[in-house]
Amino acid sequence: MSTGVNVEGYVHSVESCGAVDGPGLRFVVFLSGCHLRCLYCHNPDTWHMKDAKKTDVAHLVSEINLYANYLKRTGGGVTATGGEPLSQPEFVTALFQGCKELGLHTALDTNGYLGENASQELLDATDLVMLDIKDFRPEPYKKLTGVELAPTLRFAEKLSEMGKTTWLRYVLVPGYTDDLNSIAELAAYAAKLKMAKVEVLPFHKMGEHKWEAMKLPYALKAVEPPEPELTAHVKEIFVSHGLKTV
Repeated sequence: MSTGVNVEGYVHSVESCGAVDGPGLRFVVFLSGCHLRCLYCHNPDTWHMKDAKKTDVAHLVSEINLYANYLKRTGGGVTATGGEPLSQPEFVTALFQGCKELGLHTALDTNGYLGENASQELLDATDLVMLDIKDFRPEPYKKLTGVELAPTLRFAEKLSEMGKTTWLRYVLVPGYTDDLNSIAELAAYAAKLKMAKVEVLPFHKMGEHKWEAMKLPYALKAVEPPEPELTAHVKEIFVSHGLKTV
C-alpha cells in the first residue's frame, strides 16, 4: 500500500470470514474505544483502547491481502467496527485507503456519535456506512447509551446530503426500543434520508458473559429476545415507509 503506512491504531481483534457485517463475506476489524455505554452492548471488552493491541495499518492490510481474492469473489470486503471506529479516524482512513488499493469494498459500522470525526478523506474511501440509531427518542436514547442522540442524527443527515450509501441498523430490545410509534417516526426519517436498507437486529444475550467476566452489572439480565412476531411487525413498519429490510 502507498498510503497510511505509519498509522498505528488500537485493534481489539479481527475476524477473517464475517457474514453479518455488510454484503458478502467480510474481513472484520474490531477497533477499541467507544464513548457509548449501551445497556445491551455485546462487546464491552472493546470500550477501552488500553485493552487492545497496537497495530500498524500496513501490517493489517498485508494480512487482509491474503483474503482479498476470496472476499471479492463473494461480493464482500472489509468492515471496521468495534468499539467505535470513529474514535480512531486516522487509522480507519488509512485502513480503508489501503483496502481500496486492493480493490476491496469497505464498510463503516458506527453509532455516529463521533460523526464529526469522519473526514472527507475517510468518507471518500468508504463504500457503505452502517449507522446504528439505537432509539429515535432523545431521552430513552440517552438512558440506553449514556450520550445525546443529536450528533448521530447530524451525521445521518450529512451522509444523506453526500449521497453516501447508508444502512440503518436498529437493535430491537423488548421494553426499551420496542415503542412502535417511535419506530414509525424513525422509519419516516430513514425514508426521508433515502437510506438504502434497514437491518432490524433482535436483541440477544450472547455478550452477557463478557459483562460477568468484567465484573460489570448487566442491567438487561431479565430481558429476553423479542418474539419473532414482534420483529416481523417492526420490519413491516419500515417496509410500509418504502424501505428494504433484512
